[in-house]
Amino acid sequence: MVTEIAILNIIPGTEPAFLASFEKAKSIICSMKGYLQHELLKSVAETDKYILIVRWQTLEDHTEGFRKSTAYQEWKQLLHHFYNPFPVVEHYQRTDKAA
Repeated sequence: MVTEIAILNIIPGTEPAFLASFEKAKSIICSMKGYLQHELLKSVAETDKYILIVRWQTLEDHTEGFRKSTAYQEWKQLLHHFYNPFPVVEHYQRTDKAA
């Protein structure tokens, strides 16, 4: 399993529109091969900051399967205009053998 982490800095004042768009966009990511689960968390300290956590079966399910799909173009159209700056996306794995 691979965990994708993205810090999302939303343009101030666009939060309601961002959340509405994310409600539509989440069905896209949920339908992708290798998708396991996701969470969108809002910062307590910074009102325009979120963290998106997505769990994938493999790194390639995200980087190759999702990012190179036609569905990603719809995801991009729904969400990318809300970010400033554009998020850095990182991938992590558990360190223990029991994962």
